[in-house]
Amino acid sequence: MNAISEQAVDVQGQLTAPGAPFELTEVSTPHGRQAVYRNAPESLVEVIAQSRRDDDGCFLVYQSERWSFQRFYAEVDALASWMHSQGVKPGHRVAIAMRNRPEWVAVFVATARLGAVPAPLNSFGLGEELRSALDDLQADILACDSDRLERIGAKNIGASTRVLLVGESPANPGTVLYPYAEVVAQPAGVLPQVDLKPEDPALILFTSGATSKAKAVVSSQRAVCQALYNIDYISAVSVMTSPEALARVQKMARAPVILTAVPLFHVSGLHAQLLTALRTGRRLVFMHKWDPVQAVELMAIEQVTQFNGAPSMVMQLLREPGFHQVEVKGGLAGLGFGGAGLPQSLIDEVLNSLPEQLVGIGYGMTESNGVGAGISGDLFRLRPSSSGLVSPLVQVRIVAPNGESLPAGENGEICLRAPTLMTEYLNDPAATAAALREGWLHTGDLGHVDDNGCIYIVDRLKDVINRAGENIAAAEVESCLLRHPLVREAAVFGVPDDMTGEAVVAAVAIEPGEELSESDLQAFVGGILASYKVPSVISVQQEKLARNPAGKLLKAQIKQLIGF
Repeated sequence: MNAISEQAVDVQGQLTAPGAPFELTEVSTPHGRQAVYRNAPESLVEVIAQSRRDDDGCFLVYQSERWSFQRFYAEVDALASWMHSQGVKPGHRVAIAMRNRPEWVAVFVATARLGAVPAPLNSFGLGEELRSALDDLQADILACDSDRLERIGAKNIGASTRVLLVGESPANPGTVLYPYAEVVAQPAGVLPQVDLKPEDPALILFTSGATSKAKAVVSSQRAVCQALYNIDYISAVSVMTSPEALARVQKMARAPVILTAVPLFHVSGLHAQLLTALRTGRRLVFMHKWDPVQAVELMAIEQVTQFNGAPSMVMQLLREPGFHQVEVKGGLAGLGFGGAGLPQSLIDEVLNSLPEQLVGIGYGMTESNGVGAGISGDLFRLRPSSSGLVSPLVQVRIVAPNGESLPAGENGEICLRAPTLMTEYLNDPAATAAALREGWLHTGDLGHVDDNGCIYIVDRLKDVINRAGENIAAAEVESCLLRHPLVREAAVFGVPDDMTGEAVVAAVAIEPGEELSESDLQAFVGGILASYKVPSVISVQQEKLARNPAGKLLKAQIKQLIGF
């Protein structure tokens, strides 16, 4: 047994033993008996009750606004009272469509406090994507900002959905709007006691997956709360196995402050940053828009101690001279980034640039509430190419194409079984059945687990592009390109990119004799899909795209033919 095995086994044993903070027990779930953390909260209602603070300490920072805990919970109470007066009950859905800002958080927490189901939408999405998500949800309330309301179009919102608006109201909205400022100015009433079961719905998040339409991932109270407690577990392992880094953090004596640049509609922003900060009383600093220069400035001003971001964000930070100043890098306790197939050059650069900090990665997905594997601190430095140690909540199978399980060290599809897995894809039983088979989540990621319990990601089965931390379904972009009247075939794929990890590239075949420019096609896609999904390169040709005898596009050959 090597060093990482000895450390991991010893620490995990201490943390999960009977009577320990992360003691494991077994419960019955829809997928059979599974291990859970005995001491985890049982619902988001309990999480909120345990987290409540009414002091003047700063909780949320956004541009010139600074929200104290007292203000935050006062607005949560007012919002929850208003929602209750509007008939919102446990299980009802509240859609949230706005950029990262304090009001987003207040609406989310107020919704969860009532036992209702918050459903954050992709705030980067344009009208069609947002309207499609709303159609799926049939939400009782849509909380949105002015920009998202304009994209959706007030006239497109169903009569049964009340609109809570943050920001300026349009001149002729065409529907009744409830201004956020007026709602939170009303006195809060007595809120109902909520009794929830572990399998009751807690959250809906949207994921692109590998299809042309975003899927709504429904998760239970148990799934979300176990996932949150698992974040605590990863932190405990990190500090127990990294004594020098822990001593440094204690010596710094800085209050924990998180700079949040990833969207809250992602599990990485919602669970690991927002809900973790809520539970621990940490300050969150929101960025209006990602900009590495501004990020460095905020880190200095707000004395940021933690940054978690997409690999491209981390790369850009490291290239900013200001980041390496003592008041910025010297005050940083930890840094984390996504753990699926990171470039070795980035890993090396991070470890060399941050020799004293708790650097870590994690592997998970929306369908698992971010739970899969995680590793940080000294353990990560021992296994920097892995995507983390498997969580004690998780069973992993590596599956061959014929469905047989493979031994340690052999590559196959990674399948996960855990109490944190989603309940279903909303309104999509076929997709649910394809992803969840006999209680196992088929991730579409190819990799292996070594003898130490570390996961390694080597490739993807799913045709998904990861651009700056955002998953983009190639099928979605292809479907959009095929809507252009002159396009008869389209192939979309990711190619390595130094700044974004992967860039979106497309090849299209147009009708013979016609003319269509790359910029015209990019503008066409940009009018339908979010800007980050627009291909940076589109090769336009009149010849048919290469296919095999069964008619399937030969993407590897097409990619090579257009110079990638």
